[in-house]
Amino acid sequence: MGRVIIIGAGGVGTVVAHKVAQNPEFTEILLASRTLSKTEAIAAAIGGGRVKAARVDADSVPELVELFNAFKPDLVINVALPYQDLTIMGACLACGVNYLDTANYEPKEEAKFEYNWQWAYQERFRQAGLTAILGCGFDPGVTSVFTAYAAKHHFDEIQYLDIVDCNAGDHGKAFATNFNPEINIREVTQKGKYWENGQWVYTAPHEIHKALTYPNIGPKESYVIYHEELESLVKNYPSLKRARFWMTFGQEYLTHLRVIQNIGMARIDPIVYNGVEIVPIQFLKAVLPDPGELGANYKGETSIGCRIRGLREGKEHTCYIWNNADHEVAYKETGTQAVSYTTGVPATVGALMFLRGEWRKPGVFNVEEFNPDPFLEELAKQGLPWHEKFDIDLEV
Repeated sequence: MGRVIIIGAGGVGTVVAHKVAQNPEFTEILLASRTLSKTEAIAAAIGGGRVKAARVDADSVPELVELFNAFKPDLVINVALPYQDLTIMGACLACGVNYLDTANYEPKEEAKFEYNWQWAYQERFRQAGLTAILGCGFDPGVTSVFTAYAAKHHFDEIQYLDIVDCNAGDHGKAFATNFNPEINIREVTQKGKYWENGQWVYTAPHEIHKALTYPNIGPKESYVIYHEELESLVKNYPSLKRARFWMTFGQEYLTHLRVIQNIGMARIDPIVYNGVEIVPIQFLKAVLPDPGELGANYKGETSIGCRIRGLREGKEHTCYIWNNADHEVAYKETGTQAVSYTTGVPATVGALMFLRGEWRKPGVFNVEEFNPDPFLEELAKQGLPWHEKFDIDLEV
């Protein structure tokens, strides 16, 4: 049996619903979100009665518990907002349901990305005999599995890790974010942060940058930002002397970000306007293009991977492991752009790993704590092939 509830009907939820429906191991599928019309539209687009639609407020534990008790899923795939991770985990514990997500918890009132809130659930999930799989998107997710795979097969000791994320696509809009604007803008405007010599090093936003060359794309200016998988990777791979995350941004995008910040539209604290309390970034989200609707005109590729340096048999060794995904190919299959696709496919693969017993043990775990081999084998079959090069100049 493979009964699964997917929570979230944005671009990533759309991909997960499509991919789960393609795999017969998922015997019953329920897609739920706050807006019933969205879940119904996705279910209808998939067709065949494979996906059922429901409404649930993921901020409400009682509503979640009612839904879980009625459907009795084996696994909940959480692709809702990061603010909702803890309510969904709490409902899973109350109902005896296993859990998987793609992004770590952050409080709504503060742009703070930490796994500690979810790691605190370790003993409760362990005692309940339930599995919680954290960060099973692409980054975090596949990048962490790439690291685990490299550590298992190519290195005696990994010492330097640089995760590189390039979106070389063009959606034709003056400004748009590739996933939820509220989360995206909070993420990319925060201070930079990376791990070096046993401590966190903080930088101004976008302070460290250089051109890096991406396969099939070429050189793109890349910026060091903080990304959540660094927190778990430096914990699980203590041999790391340095770990950084790089992301590409165009100058026009950065200019828009600066303006948004300078005029106060990136604020996450409420203000009063005409007697009504609003949060500026939430208002901005309402007027920006919907990330789930960018795919129709999106062209180009994403390229995300890990550049790793360390020791093998006492000698320095390098490895570059990556995936390129095409926006037009993703849209043809699922009606979404590649950023949603590269997050939704790994979530589906993680769910398959759970159902097959490959990734199943009581407690709360990041993806690099499981066997990477069956995951990466399945990832390629599900639409995200990956590649490796060795002993090359990593540029970092």
